[in-house]
Amino acid sequence: MFENIYIIEKLATIQHNELQYKLERQHQINNAGFYAGKTSTFNLFIKSGKNFLQSIEEKKMLSIIIIILILLSLVFFAGKSHMYIIVERERELLRSLSTDLSGRIYREDQIEGLPVPVQRYFRNVLTDGQPYISSVYLKHDGQFKTALDKEWINIEGEQHFTTDEPGFLWNGKTALFTVQDMYIAGKGHIRVSLLNIIKVLDGKGPEYDQGELLRWLGESVWFPTNLLPSSRLQWTAIDDNMAKLSFSYNDQILSYKVSFNGKGEIVQLETSRYMSRENQEIWIGRLSKYEEINGMKIPMEIEALWKLTDGEHSYARFNVNRIHHN
Repeated sequence: MFENIYIIEKLATIQHNELQYKLERQHQINNAGFYAGKTSTFNLFIKSGKNFLQSIEEKKMLSIIIIILILLSLVFFAGKSHMYIIVERERELLRSLSTDLSGRIYREDQIEGLPVPVQRYFRNVLTDGQPYISSVYLKHDGQFKTALDKEWINIEGEQHFTTDEPGFLWNGKTALFTVQDMYIAGKGHIRVSLLNIIKVLDGKGPEYDQGELLRWLGESVWFPTNLLPSSRLQWTAIDDNMAKLSFSYNDQILSYKVSFNGKGEIVQLETSRYMSRENQEIWIGRLSKYEEINGMKIPMEIEALWKLTDGEHSYARFNVNRIHHN
């Protein structure tokens, strides 16, 4: 009996110990879960905080970028508006110097005694009774090189001319650059800007006076009554397909060697022109694709190049797509 009592007590002790162990183990597990939960919550809090701060930094950076873009847009718009005002002022000055020549009429007897190729030219491009051109507006596209060793880039341009008082204003535009080239009131000037903001070139002086007046004279092929003989303009024979064109204005004496084809078209103009402030080089203009516009035949394509010791270097190819005479 006592043995049974002993066994019962022993079993009770073992069950008690097992129950105590299970309770302690469950307590440890609960504590571990509690601390693990706390750690997980803390880590989640830290991660959320980092994401929040990163979001703030990204929004701040985005705001800065937007502000910079807005400022650049405002600067670009202001530069473009400022340039528009300047160009419009120059255009108005050019218009004010224009003289109405519509009352003057071309008669074929005016070309009697001129060199043979020059007579052939005027008989081809003008008709008897053609009114003299007073002013011209044209638009063109084409390709251009910013330097002889650079690649070709696309260009668009528009140009205003006066005739009796030599003058023009040309506005050219590429993807990055805008150019104003002009001869107004006896002065040549070229202005180049990057995105209408940064001034790249602002050329003035005697070499520009010469170069821009030569440009105006050569581009008179677009309004050929301007090439008829006058007190300022003379033609001199060279041979059956060439003649010398001389022009004097504002204390400058300029000349071109002009080449004609058998149809009576001017196909090439050659002269000496400033390529830099110190040096003059041979400049050539090549003309092609004559069409009848407003009763006159004029070239719709022109190429400009320099003839240097190492050969010819083309830098401009323009295609006229609109021209208006009045």
